[in-house]
Amino acid sequence: MIMSSSSQRGDFMPESTTPVSEQETARLSGGGSGAGQLLQNRLDLIEDLWKSVLRSECPPEQSERLLRLKQLSDPVSLEGRDGDSTSEAIVELIKAMDLSEAISAARAFSLYFQLINILEQRIEEDSYLDSLRPNSSADEAQRDAFDPFAPPLANQTDPATFGEVFERLRRMNVPPAQVEQLLRELDIRLVFTAHPTEIVRHTVRHKQRRVANLLQQLQSDAPLAHQLREECRDQLEEEIRLWWRTDELHQFKPTVIDEVDSTLHYFQQVLFDAMPQLRRRLISSLHRHYPDVQVPQASFCTFGSWVGSDRDGNPSVTPEITWRTACYQRQLMLELYISSVQSLRQQLSISMQWSQVAPSLLESLEMDRLRFPEIYERRAARYRLEPYRLKLCYVLEKLERTLARNNQLSEAGWQMPCEALTDPQVGLSGAEVLHYTSVDQFRSDLELVRNSLVSTELSCEQLDTLLHQVHIFGFSLASLDIRQESTRHSDAIDELTRSLELPQAYGDMNETERMAWLLQELQTRRPLIPPAASWSAATAETLAVFRMLQRLQEEFGPRICNSYVISMSHTASDLLEVLLLAKEAGLVDPPKKRASLLVVPLFETVEDLQRAPEVMEGLFKTPLYRELLPVVGQQKQPLQELMLGYSDSNKDSGFLSSNWEIHQAQIALQELASRQDVALRLFHGRGGSVSRGGGPAYQAILAQPSGTLQGRIKITEQGEVLASKYSLPELALYNLETVTTAVVQNSLVTNQLDATPSWNQLMSRLATRSREHYRALVHDNPDLVAFFQQVTPIEEISKLQISSRPARRKTGAKDLSSLRAIPWVFGWTQSRFLLPSWFGFGTALSEEVGGDSEQLDLLRRLHQRWPFFRMLISKVEMTLSKVDLDLAHHYMNSLGHPEQREAFEAIFQVIAKEYELTRQLVLEITGQNRLLGADQGLQLSVDLRNRTIVPLGFLQVALLRRLRDQNRQPPMSETAGAPEDTRTYSRSELLRGALLTLNGIAAGMRNTG
Repeated sequence: MIMSSSSQRGDFMPESTTPVSEQETARLSGGGSGAGQLLQNRLDLIEDLWKSVLRSECPPEQSERLLRLKQLSDPVSLEGRDGDSTSEAIVELIKAMDLSEAISAARAFSLYFQLINILEQRIEEDSYLDSLRPNSSADEAQRDAFDPFAPPLANQTDPATFGEVFERLRRMNVPPAQVEQLLRELDIRLVFTAHPTEIVRHTVRHKQRRVANLLQQLQSDAPLAHQLREECRDQLEEEIRLWWRTDELHQFKPTVIDEVDSTLHYFQQVLFDAMPQLRRRLISSLHRHYPDVQVPQASFCTFGSWVGSDRDGNPSVTPEITWRTACYQRQLMLELYISSVQSLRQQLSISMQWSQVAPSLLESLEMDRLRFPEIYERRAARYRLEPYRLKLCYVLEKLERTLARNNQLSEAGWQMPCEALTDPQVGLSGAEVLHYTSVDQFRSDLELVRNSLVSTELSCEQLDTLLHQVHIFGFSLASLDIRQESTRHSDAIDELTRSLELPQAYGDMNETERMAWLLQELQTRRPLIPPAASWSAATAETLAVFRMLQRLQEEFGPRICNSYVISMSHTASDLLEVLLLAKEAGLVDPPKKRASLLVVPLFETVEDLQRAPEVMEGLFKTPLYRELLPVVGQQKQPLQELMLGYSDSNKDSGFLSSNWEIHQAQIALQELASRQDVALRLFHGRGGSVSRGGGPAYQAILAQPSGTLQGRIKITEQGEVLASKYSLPELALYNLETVTTAVVQNSLVTNQLDATPSWNQLMSRLATRSREHYRALVHDNPDLVAFFQQVTPIEEISKLQISSRPARRKTGAKDLSSLRAIPWVFGWTQSRFLLPSWFGFGTALSEEVGGDSEQLDLLRRLHQRWPFFRMLISKVEMTLSKVDLDLAHHYMNSLGHPEQREAFEAIFQVIAKEYELTRQLVLEITGQNRLLGADQGLQLSVDLRNRTIVPLGFLQVALLRRLRDQNRQPPMSETAGAPEDTRTYSRSELLRGALLTLNGIAAGMRNTG
C-alpha cells in the first residue's frame, strides 16, 4: 500500500493505490481462476511490449523514470517494502517531470491499460469459444448431477450459453410448448447511447483492432514456427509504436454526428456479421434439446439508438441532426447491402443450361428488363444464361438508386418537400419510381431468388445470412428513440393556449383539468396549432421535432423512429401532451384509433417510481389512450413500454434505495398490466457504472423480479461499455448470447422469492435507512456541492472537448438537480470515492443487524438464495474493491480551498466511516476475508489495475491544481532541475494534459460514468 504524503504546490505527487473497472472486468469472473491464470500468463507479453515501446520512443532518462514508476506501483514490487519509502520514491520521480514528461506519462499508462483491455477481451473471447466446444466427460457427470429442485437461479452467477440454458430447461421438464411460445414472442432490444469517453478516432480504433488480431495470432494454440512467431511479435511492437505516435485526441469538440459515427462503427465492423451467427447458434442448440420447437423469428434481438435523437438537455440535437442521423444510418446499411449483393452475384453463377429456374424469377426478369433497359443492354450478353446474376444486377441498380436518393435527402434536409426532389436518374419524381421505397421490396427480391433456389433443391448460406441481416436491420439499422424532458411539452402547450387566448391557459390548470382538456382536444379533428403563428425558440423547436418525425416516417417508414421517451415523467398528462402534439403533426389519429408513435414514460425519481402504477392505471382505464397502443402477440394485447431510470433515482436517494424502488415498481407495474390485459415491455436505463444500474448484464437480468419480463426487455447499452462488449466479433456474440439466455431463463424459470413478505419488509427498512443517510450527506449537507465541485474534476469535465452534451441540463445552475448523471458519477469515480455506488448501504445493514447474529444469518441466507439481494451485494463488493480513500484524500487536500478544509475534512470522515462499515458487513455476509475473495480471476484483474493506475491519479491532481491556479494568476512556470529549464505553460496545454489523464483513468477503470 502506498501511504499518503504531503506535497508542494505544482509538484506531481502520488499517494496510494487506485481501483478498477466496475462492469466489464466483472465478466472475467465467468472464467474464475482459469481466466485469472490466462491473464497472468499473457501479461508478461504485454508488459514486455510496453517496455520496449517506451524505450524506443522516449528519451532514455524519461523511459527509465516511467518504467521505475510502473515498478514502484506494481503489486509484486510492494511486497515486503516500507510504504513510506515507496511513497517517497514515487514522489521524487514525479517531481522530476516537467509538463511535457507528465503528459508522456499519462499517455504511457493510458496505452498500458488499453493493451490490458485488449488482452482481457481476447481472454473473454477464448473462454466463450471454449464453452462452445464439446463437453468433456467430467462436464457430462456434472450435468448428470443437476438438481431440478434446487432454488431457481440461487447459486448461478456464470453466464450460460444457448446449449446450457436449453439443457437446464429440458432437465427441469419445461414443456416444449412453453419454450416455443416464449421464443415466438421474444423481443430483446439493445439501445446504444453516446458517452464522452468513447469518442475514439477511427484511426486509433483501427490500430487497436490490428493489435488485437496480432495478439490472437501470437497467442493462438496453433503451432507457429519460431521465425513466424518472432515476425508476429515484431509486427505487434511496430503497430504499438505507430499507435504511440498517433494523436489519440480529436483537435475539435465532437459534434453529435461525430458521436453517431463513433457508435455506428460497431454495427459496420462487428454486429452486421455477428447477428446471423447469433441466430444460427440459437437454432443449433435448440434443435439438440428441443428438436420439435419452432425457431424464433430472425429479429428476436434488434437495436435502437439515442445517438442523434436524445435531445434531453442537449441543445446540439436539433431536428436537422436527427434527420441527418437517420440518413447516415440508412447510408451505412445500403453500402453494406451493396457489398453483400456484389459478393452474392459472384457466388450464384448457376447456368440455365445445367439447372432449372423458377418461373416466378423469369417473370420478374422480364419486368426488370422493361424498367431498366440500360441494365439489360449492358448485362444481358454476359448473363444471358445466368438468371441469378442478372437478377442481382437489377437489385444492385435499385440499391444504388436508393443510396443516391438517400444522399440527396440528407443534403436537402427534412423541410424539403418530397415533390421538390426532381432528379430523374434516381427516380425521385416524375416517371416510375426505380428505387426501393421500403425494405420489404428489397427483401421480396431476395426471397424470390431464394425460393427459386429451393425449388431446384439448392441452398445458399450467404443468401440466407443476407436475409437475416435484412430482417434485423432493415434499411434503418437501428430505431431512433426520441427523448425529451416533460416540461418542454407542457411549456409549449401553455404558450399555445395563451396565444389562442383560451379562457384558461394550460399552465394554470391542475392535473384533472389538464387531463379533461387534453382528452377533448385529442378527439377533435380541428387543428390546434395555427400554421403561421410565431413561437419562442424552445416551443418552435419542440413543434418542429414532431413535424420532422412525420416526415421521417413518411420517407423511411415507422421503423426508423416509433418511440418517444419522456424523461422526468410525473403524471398522466405528461403522456397525453406528447400524443396531442403528435396528433397535430399527423402521427396520431384518435378517431381512426391509429398511432405510429409509442409514447414511453421515463420514471426516474423515487417518488415517480412509487407513483408510476397509479399513473399508468389511470391511462389504461382511459379508452382513448388504450386504443392508441400497438397490439402484439397471439393474443393481440395492447403493448405499453415503460422506462425505469437508474441514474436520477440513484442521485436522488442512493444506490440501495434506487434499486429497491425500481424492483418494487417493476412488480407493481407487471401486476397492473396483467390485471388490465396489457403487454408490458420494461426499458431499463442502465449506465455503465454500478450507481447507474450497470454491472454484468446476465446477473442483472436474472435478478429482475420473477414474472416481469415475459420475453420482453429493452436495455440501454451505454457508450462507455460498447468497446468492451462489441469491439470483437466473438465478444459481441458472447454478450448477445448471454443477454438472450438470461431473458429466456428469467421468463421460464419462475420463483416466489420476490414475494416473501418478511424479506420485502426487511428490504424496505434497509432502503429507507440507506436513503436517509445518503440524503443527509448529499442533499442536506450545505458543503457537499462545494466539496464535489472542488475535490472532483467535474468543472474541467464540463469544459473539456469530450462530448456534444453539456454536463448540466440547465446552463448556469450549479446545484445537483441540474447536473447530469454521467458527470455526477464520472467525477466521483475519477477521484476514487465512487460514492454513488455504495454510500448508505453500510449504515442500513449495520442498524438492521444491530449485533444480532440471527439477523446477520438471515442476510447471509438472502445472499445465498435471493438473486436480487445477491446482485446488490455483488455490485457493492465490486465497487468497494475499487475505492481508494488515501488517493481520494489527496484529491481533497490538494484541490479543496484552504478556508473550507475543516468542513471538507468532516465530510471525508463521514465517507470514510461509511466505507469501513460497508466493507466489514459485506465481508461478513459473503463469508470472505477480503473483497472479491470468492473470485480470484477477477481479484487479480482488480489488483493489477489498482496498483498500476496510481500515477495517473496524482498526475491529474497536479494538472487540475495548475489549471485552477491559472484562473487566479498569470500562466505558471515550472522548473525541472536547472533554472534554464523553466517553462510557462498555456491553459490549452494543461487542458490537454488533464484530458489525457481523464482518458487514461477511464481506460484503466473501463467504465467511469
